[in-house]
Amino acid sequence: MSAPVPSIAIQAEPFDTAAEIARITADLGGRAGAVVTFSGLCRDEDGRLAALELEHYPGMAEAELSRVATEASSRWPLQAVRMIHRYGRVSPGDGIVLVIAVSSHRVAAFEAASFLMDYLKTRAPFWKREHLADGTTGAWVEATAQDDAAAGRWG
Repeated sequence: MSAPVPSIAIQAEPFDTAAEIARITADLGGRAGAVVTFSGLCRDEDGRLAALELEHYPGMAEAELSRVATEASSRWPLQAVRMIHRYGRVSPGDGIVLVIAVSSHRVAAFEAASFLMDYLKTRAPFWKREHLADGTTGAWVEATAQDDAAAGRWG
């Protein structure tokens, strides 16, 4: 079986996780054995954060997400890959990112989803700026040492 063509979207609008899963599994017509999803949400950081502002370079960001999704498909026997990343202002509780990895077996789907999220947290061309509850603009958010260590396991 050939590697799936990754489905990538960078959008301002919220995503519907259940609808995305339903579309992918319908497209596979019963061949999927495992669907692993990760949905990353904006946190309020204990009431400190009013929103995150997400920026990206259009064109480059899509190409990079497609490249890493293709890499995941070369590492694991995936049947489908879907990645959605939001941009613009996102409020606490709102989805920022959705990763869906589909394979015949769970291990490949879990590993691929983890690989894709580690990439998104550390190397994807997105920038997040905090907007604080007190009305001020906070710092740009960087990947943590823990994020970098997690990503390091993929070589």
